[in-house]
Amino acid sequence: MPPEVSPYSPQTPLLSPISTKSRQLRKSQLHHKFYKGEGKMSLLNKKKLIPLLVCILLCASVFRLLKITIVTSSTTRPPLSLSPVHLKNVSYNARGQEPSKNHSISHANSNNLTEKEMGFLLNLISHKSPCNLLVFGLEHQYSVLASTNTGGMTIFLEDDPEKLSTITTANNTLVYKLKYPTLAKDAYKLLKHARKSKKCSPSSGLLKQTKCKLALKNLPKVTYELKWDVVLVDGPCGHRPLCPGRMASIYTASLLARENHGNVTNVVVHDIDRMIEKWFSWEFLCENNLVSSKGKFWNFGIQGESNATTFCSK
Repeated sequence: MPPEVSPYSPQTPLLSPISTKSRQLRKSQLHHKFYKGEGKMSLLNKKKLIPLLVCILLCASVFRLLKITIVTSSTTRPPLSLSPVHLKNVSYNARGQEPSKNHSISHANSNNLTEKEMGFLLNLISHKSPCNLLVFGLEHQYSVLASTNTGGMTIFLEDDPEKLSTITTANNTLVYKLKYPTLAKDAYKLLKHARKSKKCSPSSGLLKQTKCKLALKNLPKVTYELKWDVVLVDGPCGHRPLCPGRMASIYTASLLARENHGNVTNVVVHDIDRMIEKWFSWEFLCENNLVSSKGKFWNFGIQGESNATTFCSK
């Protein structure tokens, strides 16, 4: 007979095959619960991140919109520190014209107004008529302004002899030849001078007596004597650096309007898409006085006053 073997003999395994399988099953269940919980936590974190990302993108969009707005508005008015106007490397004669184009330059740069622009001017004059109308510049289309201003006084100031020879005057219409002392290339220096010098403030005294470099003191006597209801600035040409610029005519128009005490004078500036016209209109006619516009015209309503110390209110 074989020998008897004790139940606790080392040959007997401590764990039965059933208990080992049970342990492995429990272990796999624990792993499953752990990864399932981790997945839920990951999903929860993603849900929390979505509002944060939306907030960041929204802030970035608002910042970009503000930046675009600031850049756009900064181009509308002249900056406090302006860059000088650079000259092209071209030789010009005394009138600022290229020698090879002397005979055609006057007609080539003639301002042909659109139908809407002309209607804009006629509507303004007809509402003011009879009135005192002063025009810097003489275009062939402007003869109808004088005929519209029936019973009023119309004065044209022009520096181009060719244009002066073609105009036909009507009753109460005068045309004077004018020489401008400032060139378009000096616009930057003249604007700095006007900002720094007290001689150029609106309280510096009568226009004919002021020592500001921008003031036109060689105008016909009647220009200083009349109170103007409408002043139209469309001259001088100002289309080249060595041509006379409109700095002085815009500044002078501003002072003439302010001398019409107790009344509102309309100062209308043409070619407002050009740099000089825009700079000097903002500086001396002021954004808060802009009442209407059409095409390349800006119409400012200037209140006549004798005690103003600055051109524009802050």
